[in-house]
Amino acid sequence: MRTAANIESLLPELEHCIADDLEDQDLDFKQWDTQSRDKAVRTVVQMAVCMANGGGGTVVFGVADRSRGRESAILGVPPEVDINLLKKAVYDQTDPKITPVFEELAVPEGTGRLLLMQIYPGMPPYTDSAGRGTIRVGKDCQPLTGTLRRKIGVETGETDYTGEAVSLVAPSFVESELLSATALESLRNQARKERAPEDLLRLTDVELLSTLGLIKHGKLTRAALLLAGTETAIREHLPGHNWTFLQMISDTEYGIREDRVSALPLSVQRIEELLVPFNPITTYQQGLFHYEYRTWPEIAVREALMNAFCHADLRIAGPVMVKLYPNRLEISNNGGFIAGITPNNILHHQPAARNPLLVEALTRLRLVNRSNLGINRMFSALLIEGKEPPQIREIGESVLVSFPKRDLNAAFRLFVAEESEHGRNLGVDELLLLQYLLQHPELDTGTAAALCQRSEAEIRERLSAMESAGYIEHGGTGRGAYWCVHPDLYNRLAEDGQGEARRRIDWEAAKTRVLSILMERARRNEPGLSNKEIRQITRFDRNQARRLMQELMQENTGLQQVGERRWARYEYSNARQH
Repeated sequence: MRTAANIESLLPELEHCIADDLEDQDLDFKQWDTQSRDKAVRTVVQMAVCMANGGGGTVVFGVADRSRGRESAILGVPPEVDINLLKKAVYDQTDPKITPVFEELAVPEGTGRLLLMQIYPGMPPYTDSAGRGTIRVGKDCQPLTGTLRRKIGVETGETDYTGEAVSLVAPSFVESELLSATALESLRNQARKERAPEDLLRLTDVELLSTLGLIKHGKLTRAALLLAGTETAIREHLPGHNWTFLQMISDTEYGIREDRVSALPLSVQRIEELLVPFNPITTYQQGLFHYEYRTWPEIAVREALMNAFCHADLRIAGPVMVKLYPNRLEISNNGGFIAGITPNNILHHQPAARNPLLVEALTRLRLVNRSNLGINRMFSALLIEGKEPPQIREIGESVLVSFPKRDLNAAFRLFVAEESEHGRNLGVDELLLLQYLLQHPELDTGTAAALCQRSEAEIRERLSAMESAGYIEHGGTGRGAYWCVHPDLYNRLAEDGQGEARRRIDWEAAKTRVLSILMERARRNEPGLSNKEIRQITRFDRNQARRLMQELMQENTGLQQVGERRWARYEYSNARQH
C-alpha cells in the first residue's frame, strides 16, 4: 500500500523514466479513459479485483504508463468523476464484495487531479459479478486460472493439506502402527536443543500432539504423521513425502545414494549424518582458544532442510532432494514460492506457510521461525565466516537453495567477532555489502539496493552508517556516486595489500589535475583553490577533497594551505622552479 505522500514523491521520477518502470506488486498506474465512462469504470473494477487477489495495493488513475516526462504522462482524471459512484460500482460488481478507499491527489499537470484507489488485503479469491478474475503477479494482472485459485487457497490456509485429519487416535499408538516412538524422541531432543518450553516437552505423546493442535476431533492430522508417523503411516497418508540424498561425483554420476520415507525430525537427523564426512571442520586458533568451523555451517544447513520439508507441496509426487557436489551443496523441494515471495525479496518479505498447521507446531517447538528470521540466519551463518551467501532460485514449481563450497576467511571472522565485542553487531545487510566489496572494487547505490533487497532510500542510510563507522568510503555525487571498502579495512581482511590500488584510478587523476591547475595559477600569479573549487573540479565531497589535498601536500613540499576552515586555500609557491 502506498500513501498519497509516497505517490507524490514518485512523480518527479517520471522525468527520467516511464510510469511502468515504477510499478510493483502493490502499485499500478492507469490512464483514465475519457472516451467511454463505462469502459473507465470497468477498468476500475478489474484493477480492484486484480489487486485484491494479489494481496492488496494502490492503483493511481490519471497517469499514462508508457509516456516519459511529467507533462506527457500525468493527464489526470476529469473533475466530474465522482469517487462515491466509483466506490459503489466496485462494491456492486465484485464477489465477494470489495470496498475500496479513494483519495484525490492534486497535481499541476493535466486536469490537476489524480485518483488513488487503495485496496486492502482480504480473503481471496475475488471475481467480478460475472465470475471473471485476475491476480496481481509482479507488475501484471494475470488470469485467475484453476492453478492460481488453488495457490490462493494454499496461501490463505483454506486448503492446508497437513491440517486434514486422517485417522482416529487409537488407545495404543504402538498397536495402531501410526506413530513412531523414535520419531517422537528425536522431535523432543531437537526441540530441547532449541530451548523449547520444558513443560511442553514433558507432556505425554497424546498430550503433546493435542497441545500442538495436531489432533482434531480425536483424529490425527497429516501434520502429526509428518512429525511423528511411522514409515507405513506416512506412505499411506502422505505419499508425496520422501527424500533422496545423492553424493554427486559429477553432474551425471553419483557415489552414495539414499532414499527414505521417514518422519521429519528423523529425516533431518539422517541427512545431517550423511553430510558429516563431507562437511569437514576447520580449526582456528585465537589466543588460547581454538574455534571449529564447518565448510557449511550447521545452522545454515538445518534452516535450509527445515524450509524444504515445511514448504514442500506434498500433493506433488517427488522427493526433497539433497545433492552434494564437489563444489556445492543443493537442497530443493517441489512447490514454488507463494504469497508474492521471490528470490529477490525473500530476505524481507512477510513469511507465508504452505502448510500452516505443520509450521505452527514446529514454531511452538522452536524448530522453525515465523518472523522471517530463518533465511536471515542462513545468510548470516555463512557471511560471518567470509563465505558467499546461499543462492536461492525458483525453477518452475520448485525451489532450490545452493551453498557454494568455500573456505573460512579467518581474518573476516575475527573482524566480525571483535566488532561484536565492541557492541557493533553486523547485520545481514552490512555483511552482504562488505563481502561484495571485498570481491569487487566498488558498487553503486542501485547494485547495493538489489544485493540487500532494499529500496535505494533504505540502502543509502545503511551505506552512510557504514561510512561513519569507517568500513567504507564513497566517491562521486548524485547518480554517479559509488562506494568502496576503506583501504585500511581491506588491507586488514585481504592478503594482497591492494587497499589503495583498488581505489578508482580517477583518485590519482584528480590529484594530477588539481596539482597542474595550482601550478599554472601560481605561474600566472593567480590565487590558489578553495575546497569548494576543488570539489567542483573533482566532483568529490568535502571530506574527500580535504583528504586529497592532505595527500598532495605530503607529496609536494611546494604546496601549502593558507588560512583555516572556510577561508582555507591551497597555494603552490615554487612553480617557477619546475
